[in-house]
Amino acid sequence: MNVRRSAAVVAVLVATAGLGTGTGAGFAPAAFAADAASEASTAPSASPSQAIPTGLYGHNDPTYDGVWRQSLTLLALDTVGEKPGAAAVQWLVGQQCASGAFPAYRADATAKCDAKTAVDTNSTAAAIQALAAVGGQDAEAGRAVRWLKDNQNEDGGWGYTPGGPSDANSTSVVIGALAAAGDAPEKQKKDGNSPYDALRALALPCGGGETGDKSGAEDGGKSKSAVKDGGAFAYQPDKKGALAANADATAAAVLGILGEGFVVGAGSGERKGAASFDACASGDSPEALAHNGAVHLAGALTADGYLKSSLAGAKDQPDHGNTADAVVALAAAGDVDATGKPLAWLEKNYGVWAAKAGPAAYAQLVFAAHASGGDPRDFGGADLVAQLKDTGPAGEVSDYSSVPYDDTTAGDEAGDGLGAGAWWAIGLGLVVVAATAGFVLAKAGRKRLQA
Repeated sequence: MNVRRSAAVVAVLVATAGLGTGTGAGFAPAAFAADAASEASTAPSASPSQAIPTGLYGHNDPTYDGVWRQSLTLLALDTVGEKPGAAAVQWLVGQQCASGAFPAYRADATAKCDAKTAVDTNSTAAAIQALAAVGGQDAEAGRAVRWLKDNQNEDGGWGYTPGGPSDANSTSVVIGALAAAGDAPEKQKKDGNSPYDALRALALPCGGGETGDKSGAEDGGKSKSAVKDGGAFAYQPDKKGALAANADATAAAVLGILGEGFVVGAGSGERKGAASFDACASGDSPEALAHNGAVHLAGALTADGYLKSSLAGAKDQPDHGNTADAVVALAAAGDVDATGKPLAWLEKNYGVWAAKAGPAAYAQLVFAAHASGGDPRDFGGADLVAQLKDTGPAGEVSDYSSVPYDDTTAGDEAGDGLGAGAWWAIGLGLVVVAATAGFVLAKAGRKRLQA
């Protein structure tokens, strides 16, 4: 789990521990709130005074993940041939600002977006993928794509917030959005750098040396460092520019470097998986880097069949969402054999996590089952599609082009979203709150609820 998801967990922990309502307590990004709900001891839920908006999937408070979970839900349903009700699509479209950007959630979608509206790249990119899947929303998706292009960093990547440093997860989800919209991600450049260049800069050498270096290996070409760290992607460089392996970032980057979105078709990785996954691939082509990322993920999954949470105080606790994402990444890279063990583990252990985390969790499982060639309607004997549909509004439509949306209620384009400085202030607040929350929760001896 990366730093951004940890920030969301902090917000949840602060809320449940009653630590106050400072900056850190009041905000967390959307892109990881589904995992945050499972990582916290108590999942956030709507207060008696806050009703879940009509058309929105899930029963938890949507403040941190409304657009994200709705987008993944629409994508998952489309993947299995289901059509959500028009209200579900209308709700997502209504969250968009006039600039094209999406925030994590707007409680009052009739109010104009302004400088205080916390738009972000992850919510925007996820919404693009969903709108492209359901169809009939080309204008809305097009505006969102233009906003993302306008906010590309000089290194070719994207940060969570416009103007923030590029990270592997944000860059990858934007690549998926560009591909879904019919654009070629490799052609989207800033100062000569493409999104793939940004991801290359975050890839750790595989095999203990330069990418593809197999020197010192005694196990068929894959050195110990290739199993532990090599081939992985970092979320971001640290203050000294060093890269640290991050499983969550690796799973995202494998998809991004291959130009894939959340949904990967079964067998799509076969064309990329010619090299043996017992060894690192040489070179820094997208296929080679994806291969090496898969080598890292497969090695991390070997012992237990699941990836472990990186949250402080969560030693040896499984990370269900990251494990599901890793399955999709492995399938995309072509190592379908490595998906068997984590899928079997998820089938036996997803229940409590998904029930608490909500629709985005079920969507992640649908993506994992689909990518590996399984049946989401028979996931260890359970019907993931039915469980997902049970979290939200009913109804089917065949054409979303007539979904009503009043563009005059969207925000003023010139003033959409918080600036990078404000977001970094928020991040600093989260760091302080994290330390306080960790101390209080440790003293209280609270236990995490995991499946």
